[in-house]
Amino acid sequence: MKQLFFLLLVLLVGSEALAQSATATIRGQVRAVGQPLEQVTVALVGTAEGCTTNAQGRYELRNVPIGTAEIVFSFVGYQPVRRRVTVAATQTLVLDAALVATPAALEEVVVTGVSRATELRRSPVPVAALNRRDINLNANGNVIDAAVRGVPGLSAVTTGPNISKPFIRGLGYNRVLTMYNGLRQEGQQWGDEHGIEVDQYDIERIEVVKGPASLIYGSDAVAGVVNLLPRRPDDGPEGQLHGDALTEYQTNNNLLGASIGLRYHRAGWHYGGRASYRLAQNYRNPVDGRVYGTAFRELNATATAGVDKSWGSSDWSMTLYDNRQEIPDGSRDSLSRRFTRQVLDEGDDIRSRPVMPTAELSTYRLNPLYQRIQHYRLLTRNRFRLGAGELHALLGVQQNRRREYNHPTLPEQPGLSVQLTTYNYDLRYAAPTLLGVEATAGLNGMAQRNRNQDATDFPIPDYNLFDIGGYLHLKKTFGRLDLAGGLRYDTRHLTWNDFYVGPNLATGFDQRVPTAPGKEPQFAAFGRWYRGVSASVGGTYALGERYVLRANVARGYRAPNITEVGSNGLDPGAHIVYLGNRTFDPEFSLQQDLGLAARLPWADLSVDAFHNRITGYIYQARLTDANGQPVELVPGNVTYQYQQSGARLYGTELTANLHPTALPGFMLNNSLAYVVGLNQNSALRATEGNAAKYLPFIPPLYARSEARYTTPRPLGPFHATYVRATVDINAAQNRFYAVDNTETRTAGYTLLGLGAGTTLRAGQREVAQLFVQVDNVLNMAYQSHLNRLKYFEYYSASPNGRSGIYNQGRNVSVKVVVPF
Repeated sequence: MKQLFFLLLVLLVGSEALAQSATATIRGQVRAVGQPLEQVTVALVGTAEGCTTNAQGRYELRNVPIGTAEIVFSFVGYQPVRRRVTVAATQTLVLDAALVATPAALEEVVVTGVSRATELRRSPVPVAALNRRDINLNANGNVIDAAVRGVPGLSAVTTGPNISKPFIRGLGYNRVLTMYNGLRQEGQQWGDEHGIEVDQYDIERIEVVKGPASLIYGSDAVAGVVNLLPRRPDDGPEGQLHGDALTEYQTNNNLLGASIGLRYHRAGWHYGGRASYRLAQNYRNPVDGRVYGTAFRELNATATAGVDKSWGSSDWSMTLYDNRQEIPDGSRDSLSRRFTRQVLDEGDDIRSRPVMPTAELSTYRLNPLYQRIQHYRLLTRNRFRLGAGELHALLGVQQNRRREYNHPTLPEQPGLSVQLTTYNYDLRYAAPTLLGVEATAGLNGMAQRNRNQDATDFPIPDYNLFDIGGYLHLKKTFGRLDLAGGLRYDTRHLTWNDFYVGPNLATGFDQRVPTAPGKEPQFAAFGRWYRGVSASVGGTYALGERYVLRANVARGYRAPNITEVGSNGLDPGAHIVYLGNRTFDPEFSLQQDLGLAARLPWADLSVDAFHNRITGYIYQARLTDANGQPVELVPGNVTYQYQQSGARLYGTELTANLHPTALPGFMLNNSLAYVVGLNQNSALRATEGNAAKYLPFIPPLYARSEARYTTPRPLGPFHATYVRATVDINAAQNRFYAVDNTETRTAGYTLLGLGAGTTLRAGQREVAQLFVQVDNVLNMAYQSHLNRLKYFEYYSASPNGRSGIYNQGRNVSVKVVVPF
């Protein structure tokens, strides 16, 4: 740890010694219909330089290399503007822009899944981006829910309103790499009830790569990447302390949210901070009423500092996440279907549990059975100019501590207590363009240490992991054709020692012991190397000014995660006993992507199709005995044993965002996503037939339409006033993994949403933003196929004919943002 902090200090202090290179500054204001436009992305094409406009529409782009520069101003809902300028050394150039309200997001600049900042339309793999306003438009239980609403092909496995795990095109868990500001998120991603430890109020932008990104990021990016980008502190007026305050209320679970952020920058130095707090009661729906065990409290804090000079830049950030989340188990009274609670450890009988009093279901006080997740993160991102090239260095350390309290007779004793410490590194050199070729070489990986603490259940061992990979990426433009490709090699070492478990006479539960003579260890010693080669080649071709064709072929690599090879115990928060297999080999995927995008005066259209074949696909399946009956190694908890076989996935995503020129301010946004996952385990298919035909956790056909009207001109002090209506259509899921009732059919449903909002201004000063959203307007009773609570059921039949727990009912959200 000391060595890491010393290295970080050297990077910051020693950076001034690098060779200086002459640069300039470009500043100005972006307006639309004569009014300042906030959160416009201002990017210097071909570099990582960029910023966003403040509430007055002003921006400042620093450290622009001398010579010819191309600047792109882009904002969802407006036609992007490209400006080519010539800058001289030490010059400050004023460059204003006016945007027209006709959506054309294809020219947005993205940084995720590419070796250098790239226009979205020039990425051979589909990439989607959401800005802060997109996030604020919706009522979100967490940051992943915000992304799911705006990106077709992205879905989430959920365990209540505050726990969502991203899935891309039917693949999730460690196949989707979630990142915070470019740092891979490491917080026990293997668990169903393990969410993403990020402050959703601090996120400025979300970028999603829908396809293999192993070439850039290595293992765990075989399905794609979700990159959560926080707000930079260097926007707004120089030398003035400014920020914003946010407050939110949601009626369904009486969620209260508050957040305040501060920012300051001067002479190239910038500082920022944010504190957020959310608390919620149990959510409700028309079938279950209040759902016991779904309340939570969440605290977040962030501090940032950085410097931008002619030699480059250095940014530092520290984050704290502390969440207390109740643990639902779905136990009920068999006749009334009212929720019951566990009050005993020994002798606990589901049928004899007391019914929860109604009053205790509507309180902010958490019940004794909950999980507490603390996540700490220290990150530094550095960019050094080396002549015409750039060196990027990212170093981070994060610690995740998870405790799950599941013993009602001993509430202070956690059933699960694990501490994961991860050191991340990422070095990338963007070489000067030579003969039109942009070459980027990189090296990244991590070192990980997991330790079980004082607990009674041990699903995974104490393990150590070291991961390293290097890659080379090349890109060249031939007129309208952009070609990109590269090669990567990864190696990972996973190891642990013998791990023994024995009785604790003081508590009556199990505990870890140094040794257990005559007894086999729960986790026998293990050590193995995993290696893999990733590759990608693809390109985009501009068919005139309005159409872009893209294609890509990629080989992805993923090493098995810790539960897949090492698990052997109960995860009390998930009510699942996991059994791994240490003989598993890495997964390899071969995916083909083909897409066509059109930017027309009246519409943005796109269609993407993919086909993915995976060897060594690892998935969960219920363990059964010789008679085909489900095994319960721990009473009241299901047992899953990981299996490995081949898999094939294919599907498509369509978008049609219409903005008729005859109706300024009107938009009709439409999207559709469809994926099929086929299990190619021939032995299982031979014995189970169609029950084993499909893969688990495949989302159904999903379509979303949004009609939105935004006033093109101010209505007195009210600017950008909008009204909107959304329709979310989820088809029935009849293609599911049915072996041993691991999954069951899910009925289709349609949800209606309504919303409105405005921005209040006093002259040129923004006073407040207001967002009102009503979800599930008709209070529909439904179950999402990827809602894990659907399977929280203890009885084979129920009086009302409904099984499991249903999703959230009608919800009204009011959100106010006040800049200052």
